[in-house]
Amino acid sequence: MVYIRQDKLPKLNEYKYSGVDHSLVSRYVLKPFYNNVVIQCFPIWMAPNLITLTGFGFVVANFLTMLWYTPTLDQDCPRWVYASWAIGLFLYQTFDAVDGTQARRTKQSGPLGELFDHGVDALNTTLEVLLFSAATNLGQGWKTVLTLFASLMTFYVQTWDEYHTHTLTLGIISGPVEGILTLCIVYAVTALVGGGSFWQRSLLASLSIPHYSFIPAVVYNLAWNEWWMGYGGIVLVFNTVMSARNVMEARRGRGQKTRVALLGLLTFAAAWVLIPAYLYLQPMILHNHLVPFVFYAGLINAYSVGRIIISHLTKSRFPRGNVLIYPLIYGVADSLGPFLQERVGFGWPSALGDGVYQVAFVFLCVGLSVGVHGSFIVDVIWTICDYLDIWCLTIKYPQPAEGEEEGKKGK
Repeated sequence: MVYIRQDKLPKLNEYKYSGVDHSLVSRYVLKPFYNNVVIQCFPIWMAPNLITLTGFGFVVANFLTMLWYTPTLDQDCPRWVYASWAIGLFLYQTFDAVDGTQARRTKQSGPLGELFDHGVDALNTTLEVLLFSAATNLGQGWKTVLTLFASLMTFYVQTWDEYHTHTLTLGIISGPVEGILTLCIVYAVTALVGGGSFWQRSLLASLSIPHYSFIPAVVYNLAWNEWWMGYGGIVLVFNTVMSARNVMEARRGRGQKTRVALLGLLTFAAAWVLIPAYLYLQPMILHNHLVPFVFYAGLINAYSVGRIIISHLTKSRFPRGNVLIYPLIYGVADSLGPFLQERVGFGWPSALGDGVYQVAFVFLCVGLSVGVHGSFIVDVIWTICDYLDIWCLTIKYPQPAEGEEEGKKGK
């Protein structure tokens, strides 16, 4: 499949990065640290995309330790595991932020860098959902599914916002900055307290706050991990409203209809009608094989986000639909027949059946999504590199750094 048409390739030459970061933490703490300290640790010959990929390697290592020590997302791990997750995620955030500085430093800024950066971030979002669920002992269930929904929606809406406004806007509180730092704190505290079971305790009770009569029992008994989910929900609503406002204002400023932009959210909505429906119809997958299913759902979102970025870079129409949800449609339809037979007396037999066949179906979906998204990544990177005459992970035509160039002129 061709993801970038030949007549759209010249639009890549018009690319110019535009981003706004309103985070105070980023402005006064992180960026000075990145630009004055961290960037000096990377050699001038190192390609920006290689920095991004190296940072992602830390998250992959975290994910592998999670699969080894708590594949069910509800077992306590050794303290060093949680500490390594905090360090690995902070290194990922640092490498992910420094790649832009390295691109400007080596004069390698371009559309491939933005695509590569967003593509890696999309994969990291799913892996961090699993790591957070494991760190807080959410287990395999609806709490992890809700965490996945909030995380993927935040990322999708932010990319949808960038497509319509042509600017990457990070709010006062955003996932790439405060969200990641929050996760680092959660992992570090989990290491200090000795395990994820700590987060299942009542927050108010563990802080020695008396159960006053005006505090409902439901609120008083809320566990730490449930408060974390509430915090994430507030951030989700805030960022979604801000992104929608940005898109509406941008389209009105260009004299375009605002409701057309809202149709772009239907792709995400369609996937998230099917995902909980399938899990409700197949509780065995929800409670026993959720990790591979979460990976599949994450790749559905990553594929959509990647196509949006490509459309943004080539100034093409907004992509609607997602081929990766077709197996999910079949899974829901197949599981719905026996459910209707049991509840209302009529339906249709399942072709897949239950048990091991449903597990095999989920892994088939994972394999299909890896193949489709992988082919998308390879095709797009190959096309962009060929057209712009660049390499992906190495610098094809090294340019002198700004300081070196000035030194040569002085001589």
